[in-house]
Amino acid sequence: MNKSAVPARRTWRVVDIVVAAVVGVASGVVFWLWGLAWPAFDAALSFTPGLSGLTAGGWLFAGVLGGLIIRKPGAAFFTEIVAATVSMALGTQWAAETFLWGVVEGIGAEIGFAILLYGNWRLLGALSSGLFAGLSVAILDTQFSSVAALDVGPRTIYFFAAVASGIVIAGIGSWALQRALAATGVLSRFASGRDRRRAAA
Repeated sequence: MNKSAVPARRTWRVVDIVVAAVVGVASGVVFWLWGLAWPAFDAALSFTPGLSGLTAGGWLFAGVLGGLIIRKPGAAFFTEIVAATVSMALGTQWAAETFLWGVVEGIGAEIGFAILLYGNWRLLGALSSGLFAGLSVAILDTQFSSVAALDVGPRTIYFFAAVASGIVIAGIGSWALQRALAATGVLSRFASGRDRRRAAA
């Protein structure tokens, strides 16, 4: 085995930075739109206090998707940060908190890949990243947002709903989206695109 190959695979190329930034910007617009729709989602789920945690994954998918596409250490964190910054710049009701949440959520998504030693970019990696991203926002929201004022029961419901949302929306959703993008050929310069083509051959 060529020992120099491992560091080379983890070195960022210009195309990695550009594509991660593009994914982050596009995701940031989605984050912003998700925030505009959030009051309606929250009202629809108000029949069970705390169930609005199911919406959390809508702000978590950028990190997971960026990691799955770029497949380099730091990609999940970078993409989530860019998305949070764009969302904040467009204007949200949470203002600067949007960026702070993005930092922690990006760390969570990154941990999900790191714990697998950056060696699994398939569904398991996506689920792990989505899980840790969900855990990060569940902890943040139940300790430092308006959710913290809820009784212990609704806060517990919110916590587990946010984690589930991270797994399903951010994890499975990003995995499915990455596969769909790879199938179009737009990821041909990345291992994520080449793996998809080999699987279809």
